[in-house]
Amino acid sequence: MPYDAETLVVGCGNILFKDDGFGPEVIRALEDYFKDKEMPNDTLFIDAGTSATYHLFTLPEESWKKLIVVDVVDFDSEPGTLKIFSPYEMKRGKYENAHIAPVEEPLHDLAEQGIDIVIIGCKPKEISAPDVDVGLTEPIKNAIPKAIEMIIKEIGV
Repeated sequence: MPYDAETLVVGCGNILFKDDGFGPEVIRALEDYFKDKEMPNDTLFIDAGTSATYHLFTLPEESWKKLIVVDVVDFDSEPGTLKIFSPYEMKRGKYENAHIAPVEEPLHDLAEQGIDIVIIGCKPKEISAPDVDVGLTEPIKNAIPKAIEMIIKEIGV
């Protein structure tokens, strides 16, 4: 399986719907960050787009120890604010993104299997769905360096 690693950093979202593209953009920025640095051992960066719920999170590997999910999360704060969530803070049926697929159920299931789950959520300013509008708003774009710092801390680099 191509996702056989101890730590996975998974960017979720759709780049066609404005700030919903935050997760994939963070993965691109992480890949750029590590271009001239040694990659952390046994860690994969994955741009899962909108397929994480259906494909990745439902097919865990025995090697998985930690899963860091990067996505937009609607919570009471200013756009661009980052917050770390546990999957249990995401009530069943309440963490639905622009793809209208509840993400928390498979994350709860993975946590119950002993996998350490961290969700790095960014408060979006604008999700354009169903209208296509590519590109992050300024506060979300400005949150990417801080998200990278949070991820680096989580993976212990």
